[in-house]
Amino acid sequence: MSGIILSVNAGSSSLKVSLFGPTADGPRHLATCTVESIGADGTASFNSTVKDISDQEKDVKDVKDHDGALQHILKHLFRTTTSEEDVTHVCHRVVHGGNFKKRVLIDDQSLHHLEALIELAPLHNAPSTALIRSTLKQLPKAKSIAYFDTTFHNSIPPHIYTFPIDQELAKNYGLRKHGFHGISYSFILRNVTQFLKKPAFTTNLIVLHLGSGASVCCIKNGQSLDTSMSLTPLAGLPGATRSGDIDPTAILHLIKVSSTTVEDAETMLNKNSGWKALTTTSSFGDVVSNQAKDANAKLAFDLFVDRILNFVGAYYLKLEGNVDALVFAGGIGEKSIELRTAIGERCRILGFLYSEELNREKPSQDVVRSISPDSPGGGIGKRILVCQTDEQFEMAYQCTEDSELYDRGEL
Repeated sequence: MSGIILSVNAGSSSLKVSLFGPTADGPRHLATCTVESIGADGTASFNSTVKDISDQEKDVKDVKDHDGALQHILKHLFRTTTSEEDVTHVCHRVVHGGNFKKRVLIDDQSLHHLEALIELAPLHNAPSTALIRSTLKQLPKAKSIAYFDTTFHNSIPPHIYTFPIDQELAKNYGLRKHGFHGISYSFILRNVTQFLKKPAFTTNLIVLHLGSGASVCCIKNGQSLDTSMSLTPLAGLPGATRSGDIDPTAILHLIKVSSTTVEDAETMLNKNSGWKALTTTSSFGDVVSNQAKDANAKLAFDLFVDRILNFVGAYYLKLEGNVDALVFAGGIGEKSIELRTAIGERCRILGFLYSEELNREKPSQDVVRSISPDSPGGGIGKRILVCQTDEQFEMAYQCTEDSELYDRGEL
């Protein structure tokens, strides 16, 4: 089968690769492989949805970097699922796209530009760009395309994306709100509008993408109006290791009165903050389960809920109360019953319909499900939904729908 698409998502110490085959109805998932704990001595692990995993493929102790992880995954996929000749497109998730307004076919110039953006999203852009170089080497005949988390937010208006600082400095150094998780928001918008049976251009949503990196997006008439992340993914909500919004002067003061350097502060805010700093664990599941016996875990949970509500309330006002749904997504949004309860109960005052019984039901295979009861009087009401977002699929979907990149003539 030719026309195979690889969707690649590189984390700071992980690699996820999904394989999709072309059909007339869109991409069909064939396999997903992950390598976790890359670079950690003796603790790296390999998983695949393909059941045929050899003993040799299970052993990834010698995988030291993303290049080695990709090589390991490709050997497995080429043995079990496809061939190098059939892979025609490789879609890369790149967190920060800078001034790129849409996806870009990788060449030397675009790759150099992406590498210059690493400092704005160090946890993700560094491994992504390194992996793009690795892909060009290992799959030289395939087209490599970068898809950006920032693209979805191109519609944010100037009065929202502008920083109220010296505008010459802001322009010269690109200091403005960009927003992230855009590939996920694209998937969520498309699937939620299908669920609601509404065209995107009439749909208003408040979407909570909650994972180890968390953000909120205000969608008006099918376009991003505002989002919680900003110039970098550090802004907005706290995460597993990120601080989220804090008074910038706090860091300036810390640098002045201690031996903390700018580099130390950057590491602290990106890698040693969030609920890890409050509880010593980066697992939100552990935070939830330890609440009753650990005051720090309860503090972390309550703090996260509070920060989410700040954005929900603000975005509700920006949409003038005309909201079709509040949507939970991301690993925490999809899995944490307790967090959905804490948010859902409080959002009833805004007219959102919430059912604890539906919230606690075992998730179905549906991409989107409702945790709202039927509206009194038979109306639709403001719903609360859960969406199983899929950035891997979204990149493959956008690739197959792009006639400049992908030839669907024979499907």
